[in-house]
Amino acid sequence: LRVSYGQIDNYSPSDGIKCKHYTTLKGVIEKYNPDVEDFELPKHLIDIYKQKGYDKYLNKKGQLPVAFTASNHTTGGNSGSPILNAKGELIGLNFDRNWEGTMSDIMYDPDQVRNISVDVRYILFIIEFYSGAEHLVAEMNIID
Repeated sequence: LRVSYGQIDNYSPSDGIKCKHYTTLKGVIEKYNPDVEDFELPKHLIDIYKQKGYDKYLNKKGQLPVAFTASNHTTGGNSGSPILNAKGELIGLNFDRNWEGTMSDIMYDPDQVRNISVDVRYILFIIEFYSGAEHLVAEMNIID
């Protein structure tokens, strides 16, 4: 069993560059480019974004969070690991590391190492609105 801990945090990979600790669906839509494979999106997702109606998953700024970074020390094999807040509530699932943080297998640098997690609000949004599986969300004990 491996346990890691950290804090949700921005980071600065190099001089003059500052990365926010979260991304949003709005940002995903803004990057949409059907000519670039990494920035393709399903039409269904774009349509849902335009329709709105998913207010219960928005943050205090009225945005739908997609992913966030934190200073947790992760490594290969941690993908899918739960991210819990201080109350033990599920807030996301780990899926990657920032490029500058891949060296953490050898040396941990708290200023550079960031794991990347999908926000649980985005997971619930995808289940309910994109997949149309409202019945699954209805079975869960969701804490606001």
